[in-house]
Amino acid sequence: METVSSWILPVFYGGLGNLAAYLAAHVLLCLLPAFFIAGAMAALIPKETVTRFLGRNSSKAVSYPAAAAAGSLLAVCSCTIVPLFAGIYKKGAGLGPAITFLFFAPAANILALVYTGGIIGPDLAIARFVLSLIFGIGIGLIMALIFRADDAAHDLATDSPFSAQGEGMGRAPLFFLFVWVALLLAGTLKLGVLTGTYVNFELPLADAQVWQGVLDRLVPFDAAKGEEGVSLQGVVLIALLGVIGFSAWRGLENIQDGANAWTWTSLVTIAVTLLVAALSVQAVPDGLRIGLTGKFFGVAVALAGVGLIARSHLSPDELRDWLWESWRFVKQIFPLLVIGVFIVGMIRVLIRPEWIEMLAGTNSVVGNLAGVAFGVFMYFPTLVEVPIAKMFLDLGMHRGPLLAYLMSDPELSLQSILIISAIIGRRKTATYVGLVALFSAVAGFTYGAWVDGMSLLRLALWLGAFIGVLAVLLSFASRRAASTLVKGV
Repeated sequence: METVSSWILPVFYGGLGNLAAYLAAHVLLCLLPAFFIAGAMAALIPKETVTRFLGRNSSKAVSYPAAAAAGSLLAVCSCTIVPLFAGIYKKGAGLGPAITFLFFAPAANILALVYTGGIIGPDLAIARFVLSLIFGIGIGLIMALIFRADDAAHDLATDSPFSAQGEGMGRAPLFFLFVWVALLLAGTLKLGVLTGTYVNFELPLADAQVWQGVLDRLVPFDAAKGEEGVSLQGVVLIALLGVIGFSAWRGLENIQDGANAWTWTSLVTIAVTLLVAALSVQAVPDGLRIGLTGKFFGVAVALAGVGLIARSHLSPDELRDWLWESWRFVKQIFPLLVIGVFIVGMIRVLIRPEWIEMLAGTNSVVGNLAGVAFGVFMYFPTLVEVPIAKMFLDLGMHRGPLLAYLMSDPELSLQSILIISAIIGRRKTATYVGLVALFSAVAGFTYGAWVDGMSLLRLALWLGAFIGVLAVLLSFASRRAASTLVKGV
């Protein structure tokens, strides 16, 4: 019994610590704005506005590059992208462009590429961008082809009782959406103007460092291993998150009947919590040092803009629809996110660094598949995966499997798989996961072969053979899909 508990408890604590660190560091400034943006997309954007650029019947030369371009600007992790993916998919985006957005945004956004080039090398950053773009569009096209019957049915069912009225999107809802995007970027971008501290003051809490020491022992902090730990500020944010959850449940569950006191409590608490999350808080010998950062001022200005537009330019029906859709996304996504983060934390405790060199030390098929597997079970938030990749490289991982890891890690986290399945169904999710794993492994193997000195002719022959086999399989899938569509008609 003692032997069993000696390894079960560390695994359980690993899951609990990973969940606590994630809730403290990523839910508020990343996920909360994403939920509100997704709600605004679903409630305030007319279907025609989305389908004009991303619809299944729009020009592929427009829709797929537009989806990739939109994703490249958002330096957020896959769990934050998923609510946005759900928002555009619900509003009428074709499955293919929506999948391209889902894949490309966390894998090859601008900051991730710049960070990759600076930490690991420009060659890997270029390979990550080019292959993510090609494969992101390719995966979207394949998904649209395989599931074209389902996509057509989805296109007819995208309107909801809370759809925005009118022929086009009004100026006020558009500005409202843009201000929420600005808030998301202000809270997540790692720019000096945002991360810098401009005003400091101290709270006289003599035991602050002692409390922080206790937290460090409970939830270890090691940047080299991707462990983020939990700060005193994080504990406060988790408590505020609990208040938000309870008040939102009481105030938004029946928002169709009108706002109540709990509704206003949840909204005010959300605003206060976002501001607290944007502060710089450090335990010092004399207490807590509170810093007003550029992020704090950016979030404050964005919140003021959101409040002004909501109060002066949106109708009560539009506000009700927006709050309801945002809450619906929270209910659909957040529980699965919590479960996934907890399970991943437990799995990470079991994975040993020495396995990396043993499995992925060479540019083999097994090595690249191992890189993909590490991406699934050792998920790290965006930008954190880059120093982790540098650690893998130092431990002996080949650059080929390393690229496979960098392409799969932002896409195939266990929590994202669970959430995507709830949005598009298990069959489509299984196909998407298989395609991402396949293309990530192929990308890593191809890049690794080039690193090892394989000639361009042999690389071209290898890629040609792969594309040929894929074309045959797609042709078979297309005939089956066409047959199914005819039978359905």
